[in-house]
Amino acid sequence: MSLMTPEIRPSAIARVNPVAKLAVALLISCALMLSIDWVSAAVALALEAVLLAWCGLSARQFWLRTAPVWIAAPFAVLTTVLYGQDSGAVLLSAGFVSVTEGSVALALAIGLRILAIGIPGIVLLATTDPTDLGDGLAQVLRLPARFVLGALAGLRLVGMFIDDWHSLALARRARGVGDGGGLRGRGRRFGGLAFALLVLSVRRGSKLATAMEARGFGSDIPRTWARESVFGLRDSLVVVIGAVIAATAITAAVLAGTWHFVLA
Repeated sequence: MSLMTPEIRPSAIARVNPVAKLAVALLISCALMLSIDWVSAAVALALEAVLLAWCGLSARQFWLRTAPVWIAAPFAVLTTVLYGQDSGAVLLSAGFVSVTEGSVALALAIGLRILAIGIPGIVLLATTDPTDLGDGLAQVLRLPARFVLGALAGLRLVGMFIDDWHSLALARRARGVGDGGGLRGRGRRFGGLAFALLVLSVRRGSKLATAMEARGFGSDIPRTWARESVFGLRDSLVVVIGAVIAATAITAAVLAGTWHFVLA
């Protein structure tokens, strides 16, 4: 099962080697984690937003897939504003809660950083086929075939968990199991479904491991691959673009005087 759905249009990003996408995500993430300031995160987020037009995601798919990031960022901002390290002028003080200029600036930096790191990672993953990712990891990065194939098999089963969850819920409802109302009833129903899904996943994983072993997937003999993974000029250009975004964000923060190396 592909991570890409029929609603995702073929795009230039979708045709890029997954190793290049992984390198871009790591470059931007590492650059933004070197300092906690709002300028570098804002610049990176603005440059990423310009490139989202080529990702191939519809507006609906984009908002649905990135919804966890948009939900997490405001909560992180609010928590940091209320309980972050105090510095500068006090803007609000109520008991053990105090809001200062420093905590507001820190909250803004953290919120923008979550968006700048999370959104491109989700978008790049959504436009990546698991098989292409496995081919790239094994052929371009030369990772062990046993690790790559095992991870690929597990990744392909992730989509089945949702179908299994719905099937188990319908089966339990048809049998009248876990129909109790209230918070306690919903908790028992969730616990029962989670345990049933765990048992089903363990059984399926055991069968899959046996089947893969029988077909020689655990052999130490060098493998051949059905599809060649090529890291070409286009992929190198994508990595360069990621490096430019990271370098531009750092440069802007240094010039603005907001750069603070976290390890210093």
